[in-house]
Amino acid sequence: MADTRDTLGRPLQDLRISLIDRCNLRCPYCMPESKFHADYQFLGRQQRLSYAEILKVARVAVSLGVSKLRLTGGEPLLDKNVASLVQELSRLTGVEDLALTTNAMLLAPVADELAMAGLQRVTVSLDSLDGDVFNAMSGNRGNLEKVLQGIDAAENAGLTPIKINTVVQRGVNDHTVLELLEHFRGTPHVVRLIEYMDVGNRNGWTLDQVVPSKELLQTIQRQWPLRAVGRNYPGEVARRYEYLDGQGEIGFISSVTEPFCGACSRARLSAEGVLYTCLFATAGINLREPLRAGADDAELTDILRNVWLERSDRYSETRHQQRSEAPLISKVEMYHIGG
Repeated sequence: MADTRDTLGRPLQDLRISLIDRCNLRCPYCMPESKFHADYQFLGRQQRLSYAEILKVARVAVSLGVSKLRLTGGEPLLDKNVASLVQELSRLTGVEDLALTTNAMLLAPVADELAMAGLQRVTVSLDSLDGDVFNAMSGNRGNLEKVLQGIDAAENAGLTPIKINTVVQRGVNDHTVLELLEHFRGTPHVVRLIEYMDVGNRNGWTLDQVVPSKELLQTIQRQWPLRAVGRNYPGEVARRYEYLDGQGEIGFISSVTEPFCGACSRARLSAEGVLYTCLFATAGINLREPLRAGADDAELTDILRNVWLERSDRYSETRHQQRSEAPLISKVEMYHIGG
């Protein structure tokens, strides 16, 4: 397996694969109903990569050093055959971590099947346990009970450790954070509190909507004493803390106030086959065209290697250094490339 590093010395270790651009929720900060309405034209089946094409890209990526694969969306569980893709990806030599990010609305009925197919763990997006707040943040399409059932089913299936990703937005759900932490204290699940980011171009992001992780940490410390613990692996984006009373762990993802671009090892493959080297990228490399033109593994390897060798993305660090209170560029939409 090659050790492929970009212009800043960052290795290619993670590939996030968006299976579908559709979602069953309409979260205002990602896919607002006003834009993604009933007549919105999502990608057709022929426009999306086939499983065979995804497997080919994944196989080449693994040969270049990728050891972590994550399936994302949109909502990946809208793809009813995802377990068969999981099974094929799990057989790739060199894949050490195979995970899936979901809103968990559709997770409970398929958790066992996914685990049997070779999925190792899931990350669940859940922004609040307050019913009114949850409904508003899901575009009034979510069902909180189904999400919690999905988390329970994933735990029973062994898809652990389960991470709960919570985007914290000032004046929207910041007042419900302690309730959510209370619910998951004493469980093996790890809540990760994510600073509200300027992903995509439609969420109306401004800096005053961000609750800095330091502020959240102080609030939580007043309720439950915490201590910092080390990273699980090089390049881990969350800063980890554990409760002093032994009731579990939480994490902080602080990409706005404390950017971690210097350790980023992630590439992202969109549902239509565009490879992006940054969550905030303005453009990517179309892999669907060479795939469908018959490119073999060697040709595809050259394309991926050259893309990564030339990579110099550090958007969050640049924004932080400029102390910008508004997004700096027009970026790819979040629902195209997952988190």
